[in-house]
Amino acid sequence: MTRLQSAFAKGQPALVCFVTGGDPTPDATPAILDALVEGGADVIELGMPFTDPMADGPAIQAANLRALAAGTTTADIFRIAASFRTRHPDVPLVLMGYANPMVTRGAQWFADECAKAGIDGVICVDIPPEEDAELGPFLRDAGISLIRLATPTTDAARLPAVLEGSSGFLYYVSVAGITGMQQAGLASIEAAVATLKAASDIPVAVGFGVRTPEQAGPIAKVADGVVVGSALIDLVASHGTDAAGPVRELTRALSQAVHESRKADA
Repeated sequence: MTRLQSAFAKGQPALVCFVTGGDPTPDATPAILDALVEGGADVIELGMPFTDPMADGPAIQAANLRALAAGTTTADIFRIAASFRTRHPDVPLVLMGYANPMVTRGAQWFADECAKAGIDGVICVDIPPEEDAELGPFLRDAGISLIRLATPTTDAARLPAVLEGSSGFLYYVSVAGITGMQQAGLASIEAAVATLKAASDIPVAVGFGVRTPEQAGPIAKVADGVVVGSALIDLVASHGTDAAGPVRELTRALSQAVHESRKADA
């Protein structure tokens, strides 16, 4: 069983937490990642900073710019990842980002570097399933999950293409928009998750617009996982190199809400 499979096989929903690598600096990122683990995150998403993060809202856009201004490189991201894997051998680590930094040196190079750093999965926002050959085969050959995105506009005709070659978990983008700006209604999330789970046995994690424990708990009742990013990024923006403590506190509150969401129904 892979680390990602184990994270979604604990008998409770998983908390997936996102932060941008190199924000506020490459040297500050390891302590923030450690704080996520200490707070109870089950899966960590490490964002690869990019100049044009088209799917992201203002908070994560600003985090990308801060990271780049601090001189963060792709080599720094892999260094951070490899160091994380040494400290946390059992916690899944996923790289999330855009095609340009992933394929500019070649997909084979990228997959090899992911494998060497102990990366478990990759989310590439802007390579659609129809262009899977650009990156997917290289990741799968290296034993790395390609985690695809499904959205409210993913209809029954396109869903099989999204699921083909996908593993680890399916990231359901609950709103047709950018990160951190609005949250979908619970009824629409529940219906979408039911549709996705009927089509595949891949765990479904719901993200975009989830910021608080009060929002995360109800979603965790119907999904296999909940993804939180912008709220954590806001803490990094506010506290800079001192962000680890506040990040740990919010993660702990989110973890409790997610992990205990179904106890009342048991």
